[in-house]
Amino acid sequence: MSDTITFASDASKRSVKNWAVRLVLLIIGLFIAHFGVVLFVLAEMGTDTFTIFVQGVSNVAGLSIGTCQVIILTVMMVLMALFTKGYVKPGTLICAFCGGWQIDLYMWLLDGKLSAQSPMAIRIGAMVVGCVIIALGKAVVIMTDAGSGPNDLFSLIVSDAINKRKKIEFRWIRIVTDIMFTVVGFLLGGVLGIGTLVTAFLTGPIVQVFLAPCRKLTNAVLAKVEGKTVDEMLSQDRAEREARA
Repeated sequence: MSDTITFASDASKRSVKNWAVRLVLLIIGLFIAHFGVVLFVLAEMGTDTFTIFVQGVSNVAGLSIGTCQVIILTVMMVLMALFTKGYVKPGTLICAFCGGWQIDLYMWLLDGKLSAQSPMAIRIGAMVVGCVIIALGKAVVIMTDAGSGPNDLFSLIVSDAINKRKKIEFRWIRIVTDIMFTVVGFLLGGVLGIGTLVTAFLTGPIVQVFLAPCRKLTNAVLAKVEGKTVDEMLSQDRAEREARA
């Protein structure tokens, strides 16, 4: 895969089987990402970049963080559906509203195994490993092309818009959008931690590393299920993206 990629795609000609495979892979990606999220949360070294933004809005609006997150994600999703094409898909709804139970499951499984009382070396290790796992999960979700969460779609939309004029690798665009969420959230009263800075500068580069293999994995699974070659699926993938480029 080249250093840049178009993330929007025309999915109108996909079969039900094709969609089913993509959504199963997407849910697997969410399981991976949310395991990383829980490691990150339990390490208590700071929140991710979008959460600090939600915290800031919550501080100004006087609403709970959970309520603000639902409102923000809903508004973003509606605006993206109205003003962009090829980004908001069925998986966007799954990403936006179906991750809570996965997080609760992992919190239960890891209860008592990691906390703020754990040795600092273990907390730092959990934070870094969590960041890598989150990035892997995000890459899986993105490359299923079944729809990413609204907060992740933001960087994908910005990437496509910029790359129409100048080719810039996704990792740099993701760093900029993560820093933007962090700065705005901090200015609105969100809590900044070392973990927030780690995610701001590492998520984009690590996601980019995983994009190519996750794209190949998705198309390899689709090829097996649909009885086609991997090259045929990759050609279909390119055609769908070029239709929206």
